Amino acid sequence: MTQAADQILTVAQMQAAEQALIDNGETVESLMERAGAGAADWIWRLAAGRPVTILCGPGNNGGDGYVIARVLQERGLSISVVAPMEPGSEAAKTARDTWGGQPVDTAHGEVFVDCLFGTGQSRPLSNELVGTMRTLAASHNLRVAVDLPSGVDSDSGALLNDNLPEYTLTIALGAWKRAHWLMPAMAVMGERRLFDIGVGPVEDAIQLARRPGLSPPDADAHKYSRGLVGIAGGDMAGAGILAARAAQHGGAGYVKLSSPHSHPDLPADLVHDDSGDIASLVSDERMGALLIGPGLGQTDTARRKLTEVLKSGIALVLDADALTLLRPEMEIAFPGTVLATPHEGELDRLCKAFGIVAEGKLAKAAALHESTGMTVLAKGPDNVLVGNEGTRFFPPTSSWLSAAGTGDVLAGLAASRMAGGRSAFHAAEEAVQIHAEAARIAGPAFSAVELVNAIPAAYAQFL
Repeated sequence: MTQAADQILTVAQMQAAEQALIDNGETVESLMERAGAGAADWIWRLAAGRPVTILCGPGNNGGDGYVIARVLQERGLSISVVAPMEPGSEAAKTARDTWGGQPVDTAHGEVFVDCLFGTGQSRPLSNELVGTMRTLAASHNLRVAVDLPSGVDSDSGALLNDNLPEYTLTIALGAWKRAHWLMPAMAVMGERRLFDIGVGPVEDAIQLARRPGLSPPDADAHKYSRGLVGIAGGDMAGAGILAARAAQHGGAGYVKLSSPHSHPDLPADLVHDDSGDIASLVSDERMGALLIGPGLGQTDTARRKLTEVLKSGIALVLDADALTLLRPEMEIAFPGTVLATPHEGELDRLCKAFGIVAEGKLAKAAALHESTGMTVLAKGPDNVLVGNEGTRFFPPTSSWLSAAGTGDVLAGLAASRMAGGRSAFHAAEEAVQIHAEAARIAGPAFSAVELVNAIPAAYAQFL
């Protein structure tokens, strides 16, 4: 059972949650009043006395818009309502009548509020409606979506129409929806805020990742108690070094890179085994976690290394080339202790290799977890984590992370957290957030090395 403020609901779950509130004495009108008034508070702050235009649709989202219009008008704001369609629900009709104003055909102001359609939309808007929305959005400097932007599929995050407006703020009502945290819808929402209307915890709901609580080493800690990370490298030593440096800063006490090649940037404090012998890594009983993939290559030697590592029973992070080489016939000793970290292309290739047919990042990650038993972190601007402990979505990360080497850094962080005793699932959950905070601290246009250098300051934010 998730905490209500962190849960992310499907359309069906949201409808059931609202019905549960009604069964306990609420009405559609009382919920609409509460939601509209809560959204109005956010819009009031954003408007700061400037005129507001509200686009109202025929359903309950439009009803929320009429409540917002009345509340803001009572506070003294200049309000214009554009309503291309008559209210279709009794609650929306009541909200319009209580507002008591007269809609207009068009308006110009400072703040545009989209209350056309909310949760549950599954078909594209008509050309006329989407044209009205685009025109109004373009003529206002600030744009607010109430619950969800119109033209977005709530469950998949798909954009049902092209060229939808980009919003300054999206106010989720009652609970987060999947589209709030999935691309491509996530990219048009701007800042996200949640207004609670009293929805309780929903069983089996996806959860938004919570801020990790890290701690310094124990007073009697030593390098092995903090965790030994092994990194099985290959012909491209640079990627392995990036991952190793990230692991060093991610909490591990000892990091060992096994790579047949040296590198001019090899740090003095990084143990390097240039034999490339994988047996020495997997036979070390002190090994807390092993990362394989960054710089591994896709040769027969790399395939043999991966096969041996998978059989070892050591907690593993599979990244980069290891994901390209992975095949169903390879024996994974303990899949519950394995974290796979594919980006979009790697996720597609894994699904093809394992005979998985699914649509969308979430469905693909869930199917891959179900098929293999591995914990799956599907990377990207919308990170999705699926494992035995459930499913997690994450707040958006810096778009500057779209640079070579940043995935190696994330993999090293995850391996470090696993070596310190975290499960594959919770190691990934922490690594994503340390990674995101390091990107924030690094600022714009950083390199992967600069991202690594920002990890200690990022780690400190969670102590």
